[in-house]
Amino acid sequence: MNPERDEDWIALSEPDIDEVESEVVRAALRAPRLSEGPFAERFEAAFAQWTGRAHAVSVASGTLGALLALRALGIGPGDEVIVSAYGWHQIAHAVAWVGATPVCAEINYWTGCMNPARAAQHIGPRTRAIMAGNVNGHPAEWQALRELADSTGVALIEDSTEAIGSRYAGRRTGSFGDLAVFDFSQPSALCVGEGGMVLTDDADMAAELRMLRRRDRGDRQSISAGSRVPLQAAMSELAAALGLAQLARIETLLARRKQVESWYLEQMRTFEGIKPPYLGQDVDEVHWMLYVVHLGARFTASGRRQIIDDLAADHIEAAAYCLPLHQQFHYQQLGMARGQLALTERIGDRSLALPLHAGLDEDQVRFIVKTLKDASVNVGAGAAIYL
Repeated sequence: MNPERDEDWIALSEPDIDEVESEVVRAALRAPRLSEGPFAERFEAAFAQWTGRAHAVSVASGTLGALLALRALGIGPGDEVIVSAYGWHQIAHAVAWVGATPVCAEINYWTGCMNPARAAQHIGPRTRAIMAGNVNGHPAEWQALRELADSTGVALIEDSTEAIGSRYAGRRTGSFGDLAVFDFSQPSALCVGEGGMVLTDDADMAAELRMLRRRDRGDRQSISAGSRVPLQAAMSELAAALGLAQLARIETLLARRKQVESWYLEQMRTFEGIKPPYLGQDVDEVHWMLYVVHLGARFTASGRRQIIDDLAADHIEAAAYCLPLHQQFHYQQLGMARGQLALTERIGDRSLALPLHAGLDEDQVRFIVKTLKDASVNVGAGAAIYL
């Protein structure tokens, strides 16, 4: 069944697009330039201000943003970058693209984010950076990660691709790394189709990112500019216009998703033994990317697959939240293998992503949870699930 052809299908994610976005995009279409124009510059300035950073560099995707960040740091073959095997893989993939070696650190079982103490065990002479993510919107332990990076002299890259608007220690996500990377594709609450942003407080770093992102016409005769091969990685004016409009009403977008989350929390109480979503120490607010539940210990990866199929039979789109990085073929060729990260595998096998977007109403959430409950009982012989 194709969810795009079925009006009754409850999609995993949907963009929250209003007339505001439509009008701003139409304005961009009427402009004389669809690239290298003013909307990207305005979006960068507005996003930097919103996150509390000095500089923002718009890019065509979060993956390209991470690749540029690594290149700007001079990271390449022979270097190692500590990453998490759990979460949105497109950012960690950038490590492979620059020719460096990703080294997977274990996660915090409750948050899904990188465990700083476990990351410290992997710091070695070839380590150049730690790339930690705010998994599904939950902030990582940034104070401990900052202390680790500073004490060992490595760069700290914040993968905030899953976390728009979450807060840790009074600050928004995206404000903790030497560089921070956002992605604005679905299912992000701020969705432009394809696009991303790299943030930094270092003016020289921002200039290097812009140089590597795309060569401006004025730089074509520059010997210094020609010494570094750039990418074609800029954000289009249409995507930037859409992002600018979405950012202008980001609090409304996030509030609508919070309402859906509250309906989930109410309905999830029908599961015996359900625990409320975990919030780590110093976490002020979490804006989940998707509504993720963790199946109980009696469930296996194949049991999760059966639940996903059962939900699909009732026109509900769900997905395995994550296939851990070290279980993917490319990384297994680098010597990684199942059995190396017990907590990551335990969560990875049983994490289940449910629909979360502003288009859901309370009846639909009630239907999703009831269907999930029936499916989990059937597959797990009555085993409880927990968040």
